[in-house]
Amino acid sequence: MAKKVLIVDDQLGIRVLLQEVLSKEGYQTYQAHNGSLALDLAVSERPDLILLDMKIPGMDGLEILRNLRKKEITAKVLMMTAYGELDLIQEAMEMGAVAHFTKPFDIDELRQVVKAQLNA
Repeated sequence: MAKKVLIVDDQLGIRVLLQEVLSKEGYQTYQAHNGSLALDLAVSERPDLILLDMKIPGMDGLEILRNLRKKEITAKVLMMTAYGELDLIQEAMEMGAVAHFTKPFDIDELRQVVKAQLNA
């Protein structure tokens, strides 16, 4: 059965790019453009890995991550940020995020980290 990846980003272009790349790798992908949809999909689909943007209007990445943990979603989480905010990334890592990427990221590097995390 294919591993499930949830892509959470308010930018359509990023979601589409990541979906194309990860679908080619054989993963089943889901997209969310906001926090509430991300939480609903995480509960209903139980993804193995979540790519989570740090800056999302309405509910930021840290708040989404906190809510995921409250709902006992055990998926591995990779944070994405365009801002390089080390204090927020540090907080995300303390909450269990396994890695982070700064946009614009190297798509091959991201693909390799996703693969490594899903095969760990």
